[in-house]
Order: sequence, then structure tokens, then C-alpha cells
Amino acid sequence: MKRTMKIASAALVASSAFAGSVFAGSLSEPVIEPVMMEPVPVINTGGDWTGFYTGLQLGYGDADGPGVLDGDNGLYGFHAGYDYDFGQFVLGGELDYDQTNIDLNGGAATIDSVARAKIKGGYDFGNTLVYATGGYALADTSGGDEDGAFYGIGMSYKVSERYTVGAELLEHRFKDIGGVVGDDLDVTTFTLRGSYRF
Repeated sequence: MKRTMKIASAALVASSAFAGSVFAGSLSEPVIEPVMMEPVPVINTGGDWTGFYTGLQLGYGDADGPGVLDGDNGLYGFHAGYDYDFGQFVLGGELDYDQTNIDLNGGAATIDSVARAKIKGGYDFGNTLVYATGGYALADTSGGDEDGAFYGIGMSYKVSERYTVGAELLEHRFKDIGGVVGDDLDVTTFTLRGSYRF
């Protein structure tokens, strides 16, 4: 009986060792526990302002010249341009036109319209673009065409990927009005703008 117990015990130990070696060499894939990692913070690279756009503007113009060559009135017009987004810096160009009827000197002369060729550069805050602008301006007056320079600031906000609203404040300088040296005319315009982006 003792001999039988010893043989049974030895057989049990041997079979356990054999079974362990069989599982150790199993062909099944080992289970790998997932490693928990902290989420990587998302870096704001701004929105995407690249593309063509066109729209309308409505605003107000105030002219200040020598002597009594002053006046103000409402204005309205349209614009079209292209922006390129470099990440957080946006560079663009634009053409715009404003129709107005600013009487100078009580109607002795009028500014009928102002056309502009602009260069824009600004910072991309995501859905908001803040920019500086400047370029060439051409005023159509009752005394003829007057050309000059302008500079200003503006802001655009994306209501959606296609539609933006914004505002622009521009300061114009027209020199030697009517060919008179020293007769300079400063025109300030403020407009609210709506644009469709392609």
C-alpha cells in the first residue's frame, strides 16, 4: 500500500510538471495589459483662413481737409480678396470699392467713391482674424480723380466655415487736392463687413 501511494504520488508530480511545460510552450498569443497614458494636450494652431472670399460692406466716411474742405456721409460697397494661412499668421490681398456722396465745403466739391488695393497681414486666433492693412486708394471726386495711400486695422469672425462678419477702420491721405500743393485731404472710414468664403 505504501508502495502504491509512493508510485501514485510520483505519477502526480510528474504529470503536473509535464502539464506545466506544455502550457509554457503554448502557441497561443500572450495577453498584454494596456498601458494607461495621459492624454496629449491639443495645441491650438488656429483656424484655416486660406481661400478666396467676397462680400459687402456698409459704413461711414469723414473727410477733413484744408480750410472748409470738410464733410461726412454714409458709404456702401463690395470687396473681394484672397488669404493664405501660414499657421498662425495670415497674409492676403484685397480689392474693394465704396460708393458715397461726401460734400466738401457745403457742396462745392464731393467725393463720389473710393477704390482700394490692399495688402493684409494678421494673426489667426482660430475663428477670429485680427489684421493690419494698407495700400493704394483712388478717390473719384467732382474735381477729378485723386490718388493716395491708406492704412488701418480690421477684424473678421467666422460665423461658419463659409460666412464671416467683421469691421474695418481705415485712414486715407490724399495729397495736393485739385493740384494745389499743400491741400491734403484726410478721409477716415469705418465699415461693417459680411463675406462669403470659397
